[in-house]
Amino acid sequence: MTHKTMNSEISVPDEIILSKIYLIRGQKVMLDRDLADLYGTETRTLKQAVKRNIDRFPGDFMFQLNKVKFVNWRSQNVMSKADQKGWRHAPMAFIEHGVLMLSSVLKSTRAIEMNIKIMRIFTRMREMILTHKDILLKLEQLEKSVAGHDKHIQMIFQALKQLLDPLQKSRRQIGFKSAKDDT
Repeated sequence: MTHKTMNSEISVPDEIILSKIYLIRGQKVMLDRDLADLYGTETRTLKQAVKRNIDRFPGDFMFQLNKVKFVNWRSQNVMSKADQKGWRHAPMAFIEHGVLMLSSVLKSTRAIEMNIKIMRIFTRMREMILTHKDILLKLEQLEKSVAGHDKHIQMIFQALKQLLDPLQKSRRQIGFKSAKDDT
């Protein structure tokens, strides 16, 4: 999806951004390296901006993976040697609000535009999750309404099976016989 704003063009497909959103500690997060790449800056520049404005990034906006969790996360995501380059230090993980806050510390036009695009994707993800929750709730309600009727449903299936039972054909049929039936 190409998106034009502020006299430039962001042509990063939504799928690329979605592939850079991970579930860590039960939170949807984006890592510093991926964000720096999307914003068109270096990871160290992004980290410096965050460190200079650390009061804007409380623990519920951003956290740093410790070495053990980082190694576990990296092995769970089956990263190639090429993917691991440049990750000598455990990355910073930005929750949605932290990603939003990055737009206030990174002033480039590309960073602002990309930030808007990322926020729209997070919003769509939230809407999809709510839709799925509604569907799950309706399924649970249906399951509860059917729960006490198991015996009745089994009786219906038994009656249907009896109707479809091939032994029923061995019974003498009633009705008109044609000459074709006698052969």
